[in-house]
Amino acid sequence: MGEQGGAAFLFIYLLLIVMVGFPVILAEFVVGRNTERNPVGALKRIGSGAWTKIGWVFVTAGFVILSYYSVVAGWTVRYVLIGLQGGYTADAAPEQFGAVASGLDAVALHALFMLGVIVIVALGIERGIELSVKVMVPAIIVISLGLAAYVFTLEGAADAYAYYLSPELSTIMSEWTTILPAAAAQAFFTLSLGMGVMMTYASYLGEDRNLASDAGIIAVLDTFIAFTAGLIAFPILFAAGIDPGASGPSLIFVSLAAAFAELPLGGLLGAIFFGTVAIAALSSAISIMEVVVSYLIDEWDIDRIPATATLGAVIFLFGTPAALDLIFIDLYDGFANSILLMLGGLLLSIFVGWIVPDLALEEIEKGIKDIGSLGVAWLWFVRIPVVIALIGLVALNAWDYYGFLTGSFADWLNTTL
Repeated sequence: MGEQGGAAFLFIYLLLIVMVGFPVILAEFVVGRNTERNPVGALKRIGSGAWTKIGWVFVTAGFVILSYYSVVAGWTVRYVLIGLQGGYTADAAPEQFGAVASGLDAVALHALFMLGVIVIVALGIERGIELSVKVMVPAIIVISLGLAAYVFTLEGAADAYAYYLSPELSTIMSEWTTILPAAAAQAFFTLSLGMGVMMTYASYLGEDRNLASDAGIIAVLDTFIAFTAGLIAFPILFAAGIDPGASGPSLIFVSLAAAFAELPLGGLLGAIFFGTVAIAALSSAISIMEVVVSYLIDEWDIDRIPATATLGAVIFLFGTPAALDLIFIDLYDGFANSILLMLGGLLLSIFVGWIVPDLALEEIEKGIKDIGSLGVAWLWFVRIPVVIALIGLVALNAWDYYGFLTGSFADWLNTTL
């Protein structure tokens, strides 16, 4: 939102959650529960020809995202420690972030975070993932609501809420080509779509589960937490008189850190805030890790512990360049988050809507009484509006990524080589 102009971004983001995100969650759900497999195995089981290969888009996206997501999560751990030591600085915030964001310290934090992910996922669904999430998700909600209540009392909060909650139609109309692809990428990322998470988790669901209800709960709860994060961040920035228009990691790790330095008990508040972000990152990372681990377990019959340890080590090594230079985060993120996620959603929507529609309808009707014509309406919505929207979004994001490769990344290569 800071990069894309505030409330106009939020408006489009929420619209995409409802109109694209929710239908695609259901598409992943029906495939996952019907096949009881990871994305690669699922498409092999019910697909034919080239359709059996699209599961690789999901697994590849999860692998690439986790490799740099772990690096960024490592930064949040470091900023928790900085806050507890009372070390946030206003004037030197950019230099402080530069020291944290790359180098051997960043590699060490990347390794520490990946180790935590490996341990939890290696323990399995019930003893590891389910148990940890039962603790982490309520903690995120409670802490976030507490912080939101606190920042409500800060001077400048009213202006922050206006920036956050009052979209201007003129901005939406004039900037939609820029806002739309960014909002779509964020919607897919925050809902874990296109990386196989929903498909993999659905493979563990019983036939008595109401998939539409489960998808709705996920979309609402996830969006509520994301929305609450904005209610926390922007009043802090406005209270400190800091422009929220910074892009990328600079907003949270430079602007917010500088803002905490200006607040009473800012070190403690910052540690709580970044701690909440770290917990949220861990809960997301174990979900992504489960996708790639389930592939080895299902398709190669490898035990969970060696599968998790091996993949964790490979992901760590692949992400190490991102810990050494920020340009690789942009390189990985642009490819996986902005292209692969929506490409996976597009291909799956075509597959579910046009290739296996009867299977999709039969699966979604399980566990839902008196669904009537709603199942057919969902199927046609996936077939036409969702597919058309995703074709346009993939094209827009691919064009943006091409601009990055021929611009910033090309300049970096020329300078480095």
